[in-house]
Order: sequence, then structure tokens, then C-alpha cells
Amino acid sequence: MQQARVLEIKDEASFKEELEELGTDKSGINIMAPKSQYYLIKLKDIPLKAALILKQEMLSKGGEVALPREGAGLQVEETDLILMGTRSIYKKVEKVLRQQPFGLREIGELILETLDSYQSELGSISGSNYEFNFGKRTYIMGILNVTPDSFSDGGEYNDFDTAVERAQEMIDNGADIIDIGGESTRPGSDPLPLEEELERVIPVIEYLTPRIDVPISVDTYKSEVGRRALEAGADIINDITGFKEDPKLAEVAAEYDAPVILMHIQGRPKNMQQNPSYEDLISEILNYLQESIDVGLEAGIKREKIIVDPGIGFGKTTDHNLEIMQRLGEFKSLGQPILLGTSRKSMIGNTLDLPVDQRVEGTGATVSIGIANGADIVRVHDVKEMARVAKMTDAMVRR
Repeated sequence: MQQARVLEIKDEASFKEELEELGTDKSGINIMAPKSQYYLIKLKDIPLKAALILKQEMLSKGGEVALPREGAGLQVEETDLILMGTRSIYKKVEKVLRQQPFGLREIGELILETLDSYQSELGSISGSNYEFNFGKRTYIMGILNVTPDSFSDGGEYNDFDTAVERAQEMIDNGADIIDIGGESTRPGSDPLPLEEELERVIPVIEYLTPRIDVPISVDTYKSEVGRRALEAGADIINDITGFKEDPKLAEVAAEYDAPVILMHIQGRPKNMQQNPSYEDLISEILNYLQESIDVGLEAGIKREKIIVDPGIGFGKTTDHNLEIMQRLGEFKSLGQPILLGTSRKSMIGNTLDLPVDQRVEGTGATVSIGIANGADIVRVHDVKEMARVAKMTDAMVRR
């Protein structure tokens, strides 16, 4: 029976497999594979003269470029634009741009660097008691808030005995990382004095370190807390400000050769939900995270030890959060593993009209879609349920 179908193939490797199954010869596969994927690349703040030359070269090589009316009408000095083409087209254009003025050589390099980052296979992060091979499966970060006032579980685990019991329970249920935080960062929360944060987290870290076989991350933006936590046995720094609040934390992480998680936040917890707004949501978050990565690299942190987090719920409306979920794959342009933290958050409560303690199914939906769209680590309260969701989703999207 004759049949036609549209192939949904999202990467060159899958297309190569399809061609091999078809029986295409190897030379044909190598020629066609780079032409299989059509990439849309958005450039921002490009000099207009450079943008017009770039459009001409893209068109001549079989690609396309979208410009705003003001750019096409020569009414601005700089413009944004969207490029459309295969990797093969971009490589041909980049060769021509090497000889062009107006910064086009650097623009060409940026285009290919971005494609390389987006397509790159992520490496691994390892320590004395762990190894994360990103891309093979999704890793589960269990949340341990030793606080009296966190939005979801504040007060449940803020004494020593219940905290260590909860950590072991999460490990038994499938947690790959235990994330310990001593300061609530719920909307409207006040900063916590340094000594009080240390009193909450350090004893728990010291007790757990020799007794558990998964790494501990410390959820802090303070360099002194980070240093003391690493000295106590923590393995990873998780900074909700991406080194913006205390850049010395980057130096601490570099000194201890510790992996870092760098999150985006607009404002600070005290005021972050007071009418958050963006002109270009994804671009602004990407710029923020790239700046954080650069701070880390300059401090001496190895690139392969940097993880990024778009910061669901931190200075974003429900609509902002939903857009991030839909476009999470664009953060692969940074070339770093992606952590996603949606667990029980207001995006779910607002969408389903449910209180915090009834958001497990909504969390499961965000975890599954997040993994499908590129998440490598999910930070969750309900470890057993989300570990199952992740395992099932991995079976479908990481075959």
C-alpha cells in the first residue's frame, strides 16, 4: 500500500539512522545529514549594514532572513533578525563573512558557536561519590528545606532529626542529589542573616556527608555559606542569583573545584513578583545566564562544571513560566546542562487552581515536558513520583 508521512526528526543522528535504515550509501549520508535540520537563529543588536550583507549572503546560499520593518526600511542603526537555514548553509555563509567588514567575521563565528553549543553532546560531572553523564538520563534533585517558612514545606524539616530522616527517605525514593537550603526564597521573603543560615545548614551537611552515597548541593548565594558548606562536605553550589548577589561565591567554587548551578532571577525574593516584566523574555534570561557563566569562567570554574537554571517562578508571571517551559530547548544554545525547578510552584497552582499540597500531577506534567524539551536535572519535592515520571519520559525521549 502506498503511504506518505511527515518525518519528525529532531537531530542529525536520528536522520542518519533513518538513512541507514533506508539503505543510503555512506557518502550520501554524510552529504545529506547536515542538510536535514533547519535551524532558526535569532540575532540581536546587529549593525544594520552587517544585517543587510548577512541577509544577502544567506539568500545567495539558499537560506532566508527575517528583518523588522524598521531594518528593511533603513530607519535604524542596529536591528534584530532571524536567520533560517541548515547547518550546511550557515557554514557556507560563515566562510564568506570572514572577509566582510562591520563585525561580520565575529557574527559568523557567533552563529557557528551557537549551533555547536546547541547540538553538542554534554559531558559528565563527577566527584568522589557520584558521576552524572548528561544526556543518558535525567537526574533527580531532592529538595531539603531546613527552614520554617519555605512556600511548600516550610517547617516540616527544619529540625535536625527530621531533616536527616527526610534526606535518607528521598535517597531511598530515587534522589541523585540532595539540595539543602537554609534561607527561604519564596516571594516576599526577607534575607536571612549569615549566622542563622550557617546554623541551619552546616550541622545537617556535616552529619549527612559520611552517611549518604549521593552528592549534596547547598542552596545559597552567600560566599561564606558556600565555603563553609563545601568544607563540611557539600559537593555542589546552587546559587539562585547566578553569582550576581555575591560574585565571591564563584571564587569559592573554583577554589574547591565544585560544580555550580546558576539560576536566573529578576529582582530579589523580597520584590521579584512585584509586576515582573520583560521586553524579550528568553533573550533576557539567556543574556543573564551567559553573564553568570562568564563570571564563573573568569573565576576559574571549569565550563563542564556549570549548570544553568532559567528560574521558573523567580521574577516571572505564570505566562512567563509557561513560555519558558515551551521554549526550554532554546537554553541549549548556552551549551550547558539545564536544571528545571517547577515543583509545586504557583504556575501549577494558578493553572489548575489547586493549593500547594495538591500539585503533584501538575508537577509531573512539567517534569515530563521539561525533559522532552531539554532538562537534564529536575529539582523536586515529590521524589518518588517524579523519579518515576522521569524514568518513563527518558524511555520515550532518550532512546
